[in-house]
This record gives sequence, C-alpha cells and structure tokens, in this order.
Amino acid sequence: MGTRHELDSAQMNTPSLSLRPLGKTGIDISPVTLGTVKWGRNQGLKFADFELPDDATLHALLDIAAGAGVNHLDTAPAYGISEERVGKLLAERSDGGDFLITTKAGENFADGESTYDFSAKGLRESVERSLKRLRREALDIVMVHSFQDDLHVIEKTPALETFALLKEEGKVRATGFSTMTIEGGMLAVERCDVLMVPYNLSYQLHRPVIDRAAELGKGVIIKRGLFSGGSFGAGDLEKLVQAVFEVPGATSLAVGTISPAHLRDDIDAVSEVF
Repeated sequence: MGTRHELDSAQMNTPSLSLRPLGKTGIDISPVTLGTVKWGRNQGLKFADFELPDDATLHALLDIAAGAGVNHLDTAPAYGISEERVGKLLAERSDGGDFLITTKAGENFADGESTYDFSAKGLRESVERSLKRLRREALDIVMVHSFQDDLHVIEKTPALETFALLKEEGKVRATGFSTMTIEGGMLAVERCDVLMVPYNLSYQLHRPVIDRAAELGKGVIIKRGLFSGGSFGAGDLEKLVQAVFEVPGATSLAVGTISPAHLRDDIDAVSEVF
C-alpha cells in the first residue's frame, strides 16, 4: 500500500474541478490533464534546458492535482522515462489508482532520438511495455503518436486496426490519435474514440476537427493550448484558457508544467471557466 503525501494549506485551497464525459467512452476526466513529458525527457525538445524534476517535486504536482480533482495524466514512450516514473510514483500513493492515464504508441525515444514503428507487432509490443511500466492491467486511453504525415499513418499502416483489436481484447479502454494535420484529424475522428488536437488563442486551424468530434460525440484533449507551458500574467493565462473552452468540443486542456506554482495557476484559471 502506498503512502499519501500530505497536502499543504495552499494545495488544499486549490479549487476542485468537476469531471466531464470523454465523448462516448464512458470515461470521465477533469478539464485539466497533467502532461508528463518533462517528467522523463529533457532532450530534443523546444523548451529551454532544464533538469528532470525529482520525485518529491512530482509528488507535489500529484498532490495538487488530486486536491483539485485533476484525475488524468498524459504520458508516452516518446517522453523518455516518463512512463516508468508515472508507474512508480502512482504505486507509492494511496490515491494512485484514482488517476486515469493516456499513453501512446508508435513513437519511441531512446539514446537521444525518436524512432517510429506503426506495425501491428510494434504497436502491440509498445502497449505491453506500457502496461508493465505503468503497472496497470489495462490502459485507459492509448493514442497513436504520429509523425507529421499522419494521413500516411492512418491510411497506410495497421495502427488504428491494431488499436481496435487491443480494445476488443480488453487491454485498452479507449483508442485515440494525437493529430498533426487537419486532414489527418478529420480522418482519425471517424475511427477513434478520442483525439488530441493542437489549438490555442493564436492557432485555431484545427477548429473543424474539434467541431467534427463534437458532432460525433468524440472526446477531445487540447494540446499546446498554453503554448507548451511557461509563466503568464493572470489575465493572459485566463485568456488562453478561455479561448480553449469557448470551443464546445474541447473536453480537457493538457498542461505540461513541472512547477507546482504554475500548476496551481493553471487550475485556478480553468476553474474560472467552470
């Protein structure tokens, strides 16, 4: 049995967020998704140089998330050792089983570079590794982690068919696609349960994908909604969050900060919308 880290008074005062249906999956997630790329990878990213956070910092983030009703984590094999760390940290917590996890398959990151494998064999092996790393009997949501030519991945590889089989086998609860292009998103939304779509105040080209997802009752997690993290003035942050949730099809906003203070700010800004 894991031990529960104590919340300090500031964490306990973080507003609690209500869960929202993730399309027709039967899964309810918080409007904030805690991204974990910076938990396991600090190479080959567009962010400024940083050291990977220690376990105490990550437990502090999880404390804040749990205290605010954030129940959804996003990870991937492409995030270095993120999956292993998520699995270990959640196993150390009495509330670890309360967190839902999205992971991905198709891209792997090792020795400083990404490799891609969208074969049925490669995707199945990736899912099996994720199950072990995350210490789960089934994965809540698994998305295709595509390269830029996502149309090729959808039309020319067995990725989505493989995911559908894994869902039938009970290893995956919901299938998804992290989209790169509008054309890919419009095709993927017809065949997946959930999409991860780029959208923010100054980049709204993928709005048709989100609108189509809403028409079909598909879940949408917004990526890059806060321009990949950072420190904002309160007014600026609220404008960014408002721009995301003005879109009816947006279910949850992924935030990838490793700063407890920034995470509190993000949650406060989202709580103002709901």
